Amino acid sequence: MTKKSLKSYTLAELKDKHIGKKGSKAREEYEYELSMDVLGKMIKKARLERELTQEQLGALVGVQKAQISKLESSTNSASIDTIMKVFKALKAEIFFNVRLGNEMLKLG
Repeated sequence: MTKKSLKSYTLAELKDKHIGKKGSKAREEYEYELSMDVLGKMIKKARLERELTQEQLGALVGVQKAQISKLESSTNSASIDTIMKVFKALKAEIFFNVRLGNEMLKLG
């Protein structure tokens, strides 16, 4: 009996094959959605760490509970201003990194 060797793939190869090559519209949309999902989960985690309900956080930010729920499930419709207000209300620091090619941009 002949043994077949299994081919292994990197995550990048699988993304290229099933989502699209880096730089393609489909891949850019996927990466954006993934980033927004992670951001929403971080908002929820910080809220729970502060032992706040969605309603309480909404009151601190000046939005309805439904808006907080939307942010936590998908931040696609949120403005950066709203996101900043949420983290400020949570007394949480956020950091932004910008990478151009292989270089991280730094201010000052």
